[in-house]
Amino acid sequence: QVRLVESGGGLVQAGGSLRLSCAASGRTFRSAMGWFRQAPGKEREFVAAISWSGVSTYYVDSVKGRFTISRDNAKNTMDLQMSSLKPEDTAVYYCAAAQVATIRMSSNEYPYWGQGTQVTVSS
Repeated sequence: QVRLVESGGGLVQAGGSLRLSCAASGRTFRSAMGWFRQAPGKEREFVAAISWSGVSTYYVDSVKGRFTISRDNAKNTMDLQMSSLKPEDTAVYYCAAAQVATIRMSSNEYPYWGQGTQVTVSS
């Protein structure tokens, strides 16, 4: 079993920055990882993903140029640096781990999930 724990959420003004972290423990393996978010009344949506090697990354169009995903396999951690935040970025952010090394964008392909961390961007 893989356990994922997010941290770093909070309240920030529009235009500000936050850095989310995800720590993995348990039976970690060569897995791609991703960030998803869910705003009130909306479905969970893909935000960004990174391959096991860290060489490949992918972002949803709405965060391109503002968010950066990274990972440190030696520490079993993954981060999401968020800049130029907008009120529409407000959501609970979840980290997830796949069972393959290559990028996945569908939540159905991530069997392991963290508990989520709240990000609130005020206007």
